[in-house]
Amino acid sequence: MGADNPLTSTENFLVLFDGHCNLCTGAVQFIIRRDRNKKFRFASLQSETGKLLSRKFGLPEEKPASLVLILRQKAYTESTAALLIARHLSGLWPILYFFILIPPFIRNRVYRFIANNRYRWFGKRAECWLPADELRSRFLA
Repeated sequence: MGADNPLTSTENFLVLFDGHCNLCTGAVQFIIRRDRNKKFRFASLQSETGKLLSRKFGLPEEKPASLVLILRQKAYTESTAALLIARHLSGLWPILYFFILIPPFIRNRVYRFIANNRYRWFGKRAECWLPADELRSRFLA
């Protein structure tokens, strides 16, 4: 178990995502391309790991969040998760963390508006997205 166990690890940043959502899988691909140090690992919310972690952190399983960041045994959701992820990407993306100064009730209203319309605007897959072979080691089943 140890550092590789997603339930106990504090070393990796773990992103849970809606594997049916085109926007969410696009966000995962975006993160991968900008994660030079390979800090992030991923699991779909529909996977066994995603379901287990959702239960552990009290996340709703019936209506999955679009993106969750688990860091140091704490789950971050909505705009806070997105901004913490941006903070750890390469390039200029960490500048976006400045928006953390905006009160969460404002940031999360915008986030929820997009999340609630994500299937309508970006589409939904019948099955979860699967990563290419060279990326599979960064994904938990």
